[in-house]
Amino acid sequence: MNMPRHFLTLNDLSRDELLAVLARASELKQLQLAGVPHASLAGKVMAMIFAKASTRTRVSFEAGMTQLGGSAMFLSSSTTQMGRGEPIEDTARVISSMVDIVMIRTFAHDDVHTFAANSSVPVINALTDDYHPCQLLADMQTWFEHRGDMRGKTACWLGDGNNMCHSYINAAKLLGFNLRIACPEGYEPSPAIVAAAGDAVTIEPDPKIAVAGAHLLVTDVWASMGQEAEANERHSALEAYQLNRELLDLADDEAIYLHCLPAHRGEEITADLMDDPNSVIWDEAENRLHAQKALVEFLLS
Repeated sequence: MNMPRHFLTLNDLSRDELLAVLARASELKQLQLAGVPHASLAGKVMAMIFAKASTRTRVSFEAGMTQLGGSAMFLSSSTTQMGRGEPIEDTARVISSMVDIVMIRTFAHDDVHTFAANSSVPVINALTDDYHPCQLLADMQTWFEHRGDMRGKTACWLGDGNNMCHSYINAAKLLGFNLRIACPEGYEPSPAIVAAAGDAVTIEPDPKIAVAGAHLLVTDVWASMGQEAEANERHSALEAYQLNRELLDLADDEAIYLHCLPAHRGEEITADLMDDPNSVIWDEAENRLHAQKALVEFLLS
């Protein structure tokens, strides 16, 4: 039996594979917009396991499987035996014997690794505390559609060195762009993940220096799920890193900005940037659908 291909971080794809997935995502987007059927996965079933709440992840994967001719089932830890202490290994063996592919949105990244190690079908990390690789597919698709190849360009991450930041670090190494991470002391990304990216990544505490001349600015909420108790402390530490017009004006004249959503307007990003008619954040959100369809096709091909 062939071992399944998993997608737990961006590093599970080579550069060429990543570029192929992004190109296919744009093709699928055009087919969908043109109303052309593309049921390449007829009869395939996805299990969607959610330990964390979701809007975009559930809608995009479920709609995507339907558009590809397959189906998806929603499983939450509170309504399955997972919530009653069944070992991940046992759950993985059983579920993977009944479906063709699994996506998991959960807290501990080790849980996704454990599931994948015991699964007979591909497993997709739809978000853990350490990585959010599916969002990076959408972000990079958005960049490529609006600005072309990312190689040699500069992106700037503003705020907490969180799971999104970690996936941006992986993307910088794979796609050959420079990533500046603007964050205060105590909010840096994992040193090991930074070190693995080599000279593709620099950390610059001063946000004005970090965004200077950058082609892409990216931010995320200051308090993620599970960090609500730290919200006030985080707000105080990160308020200088707000994505606003002042910082955008220091970037490249053709710079675009992204946010994975949901956004707290007036905190990590200003409302005027969210609602700007030139914002590509809504393209980015839609591209979760198309990028993930291309990923599922790739993993099942």
